Amino acid sequence: MQRWVLVALGSVFVGIGVLGIFIPILPTTPLLLLGAACYAKSSQTFYDRLLHNRYLGEYIRNYREGKGLPLRAKIMALTLLWATIGYAVIAVIDLLPIRALLILIAAAVTIHLCRLPTPRR
Repeated sequence: MQRWVLVALGSVFVGIGVLGIFIPILPTTPLLLLGAACYAKSSQTFYDRLLHNRYLGEYIRNYREGKGLPLRAKIMALTLLWATIGYAVIAVIDLLPIRALLILIAAAVTIHLCRLPTPRR
């Protein structure tokens, strides 16, 4: 039973992590790492499939090994992050405290991404 719960949780975390690619407020890498941890404890098959996925696997492996994120991924993430947050703050959100919170979150994510190493090709 525990195995199936971990597989289900891993799938939820990976699914939300993938959504985080398109919705910058969701923390993509931590969710993918959490999904990978759930899979590692429950299903070697799911774990291997995630780590060898052609879109997600390299990012998870590099992050886990301390190699960071490729420059292109950083630029894309930061561009999407600030475009989405900027649009929300300017055109969607009316409450000043919510605007400030979104900007603080975007700034924290930006600092985190910029501090990660950038692997050389």
